[in-house]
Amino acid sequence: MIWNLGSINVDNFYHLTHLPAPGETIAATRFHQGLGGKGANMSVAAARAAARVAHLGAVGPDGKWAVERLLEYGVDTRHIATVGTATGHANINVDAGGENNIVIFPGANHAISEAMIGAALAEASPGDFLLMQNETCGQAYAAATAKTLGLRFAYAAAPFSAAAVQEVLHYIDLLVLNAVEAAQLVEATGRDITELPIDDVVITLGADGCKWVSNKQGTVERYPAHPVDVVDTTGAGDTFTGYLVAAIDRGLPMDQAIDLGMRAAALMVAREGTADVIPDLKEIQDHDFG
Repeated sequence: MIWNLGSINVDNFYHLTHLPAPGETIAATRFHQGLGGKGANMSVAAARAAARVAHLGAVGPDGKWAVERLLEYGVDTRHIATVGTATGHANINVDAGGENNIVIFPGANHAISEAMIGAALAEASPGDFLLMQNETCGQAYAAATAKTLGLRFAYAAAPFSAAAVQEVLHYIDLLVLNAVEAAQLVEATGRDITELPIDDVVITLGADGCKWVSNKQGTVERYPAHPVDVVDTTGAGDTFTGYLVAAIDRGLPMDQAIDLGMRAAALMVAREGTADVIPDLKEIQDHDFG
């Protein structure tokens, strides 16, 4: 079982010929809206990867549709609260080549209380996963509570904050971050990734695949990316992480879990959107990756 303390956002997509430079005003060629937030994306990905996942989060009075959408996608929504603050949202600029930049308003994601977190995790069992990102509050409390209850803790360190990672560093069993974030963490801690007190670190490398650093085994493994025509990179990292944690939770060894996550991410970047277009397990199993 996966307990995901995660954000729920309304994603506003603006399709542009190019990403705007500082001070530049450009017109969008197209607009659409959907369910997103790193937390919601990972919950949907984990559910579509055949894991049981409960989402811990909050929406505003305008967010009922987001909760219903998560439920439709197979996510346990009993621990999503409705608060007085507006639902979080993200304005996402996507250029013709599929690259993006994103501005996030946290809204209800920062109104999650320790009482909400504690009530949810009280239902967890030893060996379950706590999954978190850096778009909510209550992370230190959740991590400490989870470890006390015997849960495994997977942390996707985005949006990246070295201080946020360091606050929960000694609780983490699995850390997922990209190459830039990994370099920033090394600089902030003064320690190489191989010296961190974390059993497993997975560093995503974009088109170059990913790297698995097993500090428990003292090994480093690299995995090439699956070639794909990129349409939109938004949500690909979240899809990878959701599938990775779900696969580990279902008992797959790390190398197979990483490969499954990379296959899911490869299908994801060939699509336009976030949570609403995350591939399911059957799509991945049926797809010929060459």
